[in-house]
Amino acid sequence: MSVAFDTLKFVEKLEAGGFTHAQAKAAAEAFAEATSQELATKSDLLVIRSDISAVRAEMRELELRMTVKLGGLTIGATGVLIAAMRYFTGGH
Repeated sequence: MSVAFDTLKFVEKLEAGGFTHAQAKAAAEAFAEATSQELATKSDLLVIRSDISAVRAEMRELELRMTVKLGGLTIGATGVLIAAMRYFTGGH
């Protein structure tokens, strides 16, 4: 989205307010450059918000899968330790 901007009228108003011609021209050019850049719209922000929600959902799913895997590894390691303790302490 770009904003239509009358630089000549802007320069004239700045000069009427006490700016020198060089100051007014520099300010007008800076303002025109700043307003010519693309700005995010509400629909852009809604898309970003939707993307963030999708990423959060994927992270929750990944967290659950990692928790399940860590639980399985913990149970497996505990079983190995118990078996090793029984084997080495003569509990067989």
